[in-house]
Amino acid sequence: GRCARCGENVVGEGTGCTAMDQVFHVECFTCIMCKNKLRGQPFYAVEKKAYCEPCYINTLEQCSVCAKPIMERILRATGKAYHPHCFTCVMCHRSLDGIPFTVDAGGNIHCIEDFHKKFAPRCSVCKEPIMPAPGQEETVRIVALDRDFHVQCYRCEDCGGLLSEGDNQGCYPLDGHILCKTCNSARI
Repeated sequence: GRCARCGENVVGEGTGCTAMDQVFHVECFTCIMCKNKLRGQPFYAVEKKAYCEPCYINTLEQCSVCAKPIMERILRATGKAYHPHCFTCVMCHRSLDGIPFTVDAGGNIHCIEDFHKKFAPRCSVCKEPIMPAPGQEETVRIVALDRDFHVQCYRCEDCGGLLSEGDNQGCYPLDGHILCKTCNSARI
């Protein structure tokens, strides 16, 4: 047969080899990049071009986290390439492969729960973040006197009555205090 690389006839025993369903002279069957001979060596065939292992690895994308070549499945997110096990939340370090995630202003990747814990407004009463309940995507927050409250924390400072529901519904602030109508009238 004819050599797939140089086009000349392959004549004589031991002067040729077969690879990628083609015939080559032993001298012509080399790595497309470094030109090292590949007969009897492991090689990678990419679009009918042969690469030795080191040259093939150099052609692969590198993981944005560990900087090692990605040999198998590539996870693409935020315009970058990752090993699936390297794509993790910056806070809990849990793998986010196939899990919803978000990115903060600094480009840091967070699972949704940790993002809410870190960036959600904090209740002025209990100081905990105001975030969705497990399995929910939305939550309700009450803002009064430029302060944030959980619905259950939005209570009269004097009697402790819930201001978001019931007969005593509504806030009647006085001198920066959150009060129900009855307690507001009593203080006045």
